[in-house]
Amino acid sequence: MSIDRNPPPSNRQLLILLGLFVGFVLGVIGLIGWFINGLVGFIPPQVEQKLGAIIVPAYERLAENSDTQQSLDRLLDRLETHLPPEQKEGRNYRLLLLPESTVNAMALPGDAIILYAGLVDRAESENEVAMVLGHELGHFAHRDHLRSLGRILLLRMAIASIFGDAGTWGSIAGSVVESVSRSRYSQSQELAADKFGLDLLQKTYGHVGGATEFFERMSRKVGVDFAFLSTHPDPGDRVAKLKAIIQERGYPIRSIKPL
Repeated sequence: MSIDRNPPPSNRQLLILLGLFVGFVLGVIGLIGWFINGLVGFIPPQVEQKLGAIIVPAYERLAENSDTQQSLDRLLDRLETHLPPEQKEGRNYRLLLLPESTVNAMALPGDAIILYAGLVDRAESENEVAMVLGHELGHFAHRDHLRSLGRILLLRMAIASIFGDAGTWGSIAGSVVESVSRSRYSQSQELAADKFGLDLLQKTYGHVGGATEFFERMSRKVGVDFAFLSTHPDPGDRVAKLKAIIQERGYPIRSIKPL
């Protein structure tokens, strides 16, 4: 009669192994975040443009030229004239209007702002749209879009390396667009982008009228495809913070321009 010298592991041993594995994964994620934060500042705009050349065409195929697109282009040009010099050098900001009812906007590597028609349709003034564009320009200024994308891609690469999944390696490039569209910034990144947008609104119009109205209406809407809610802060909380910043900085609020 043979004796099993390798009895199956106990539940306690399995829990210890699971804890070690989870700790290892969390450590990898932390290292990835630290690495990306340190690396992003050294990525020149030219390299970012090449990354954008991979991502942006998927959205360009969906965009349609229209009078609204041209008006938005002019608005973006106005905002760009008030950007700090270091935010304009080597940059080529552009806007792509997608004819979808989704209420959302996002910044893509390569200086492209994606704006959905659903957001424009629900805006009631030029100033409101300018605030949204200013917010996205704030993400460019702080390079948040690169940090978010970099963390997602490096994490997937790490998983592919750990598990040796060749299929994962093959799907990394193909998942870039999906990763960008679902990326979510931290509260501190969103707040910094809102502050940047407020400053830009003040410089462009001489006041910050329209900075909060769009988000106030969003907080009252129900049953609308607000993708903005899944990738941006809660509108009610956001309005409170914006109003506090406006009061703190003494920004005036005056009449807004029709859209």
